[in-house]
Amino acid sequence: MDAALLILIFLIGVALLFDFLNGLHDAANSIATIVATRVLPPMYAVGWAAFFNFIAFLFFGLHVADTIGKGIIDPAIISDQVIFGALMGAISWNVITWLAGIPSSSSHALIGGLLGAGVAKAGTGAIVVAGVTKTVSAIFLSPAVGFSLALVLVLIVSWTFVKVNPSTADRVFRRAQFVSASAYSLGHGGNDAQKTMGIIAVLLFSRAPAGTEFGVPFWVVITCQAAIALGTLFGGWRIVHTMGSRITRLSPQQGFCAETGGAITLFMATGMGIPVSTTHTITGAIVGVGAARRASAVRWGVARSIVTAWFITMPAAAAIGALFFWIGGAFLT
Repeated sequence: MDAALLILIFLIGVALLFDFLNGLHDAANSIATIVATRVLPPMYAVGWAAFFNFIAFLFFGLHVADTIGKGIIDPAIISDQVIFGALMGAISWNVITWLAGIPSSSSHALIGGLLGAGVAKAGTGAIVVAGVTKTVSAIFLSPAVGFSLALVLVLIVSWTFVKVNPSTADRVFRRAQFVSASAYSLGHGGNDAQKTMGIIAVLLFSRAPAGTEFGVPFWVVITCQAAIALGTLFGGWRIVHTMGSRITRLSPQQGFCAETGGAITLFMATGMGIPVSTTHTITGAIVGVGAARRASAVRWGVARSIVTAWFITMPAAAAIGALFFWIGGAFLT
């Protein structure tokens, strides 16, 4: 087996490790509300979420993979060293924030790592401005949309069930949360797994003969879906606690509205090829349902610390990605 093939296998392995850690890191986003409302115990919740993470490829196109593969940095400058730097930047930041229990964005860690490694190789000219602008805009839009949809859903549901016996309403929404949690996990698997697909696809593209059209092979699709689902099975208990109970207390009705608002946001973003953060989305939705009750129901200090993590994720991952780009030069060239 020649050195080039070994390096390719190694980098695909690192990409799948990132995908696994993405599922591990972001499992809380899929299960926090259904666990916080005690509809499902954590062990069953992660299995439920992992299944829908895995089958997400049956419901969505590969628009997000295309954005990651050719819409963040110029595919022409992609090399083994750039991919290594991007992945290690994202993985390192994910591990740091996971150990600290901070629900930062795996998506923006990957984009930051890719930008850092790409700029380290070819300067700022390597950046695809339109794709980065669309992605950075989503940092602000996805939680705002999640917040707004969840708030509207809470108001609609509250008026609809205003005369219904509370215990009856509780039973209805405990069952409904199975549907909303499934939808959110589909959105999570559909958006997040495609980011790794895009990385592996552009890595393969960089080695393809001139004139080859960019595409995502099916084996890449199914492998990435399996990796993120496996990561979800291992859960992310520190972040479950933050997302599910420290921001605001949730009832089954509120959990349903938060998950549904988040799921709709992810479905729209995935359809438009925007690699959004599932963490940002569900945080916005949870804050929305809490604020619908009263502003004081939200622990704004916790929400502020999460927002701070959003703003430092891309620069921090970019810096680490650039560092690993230079480190990778010692054994990948």
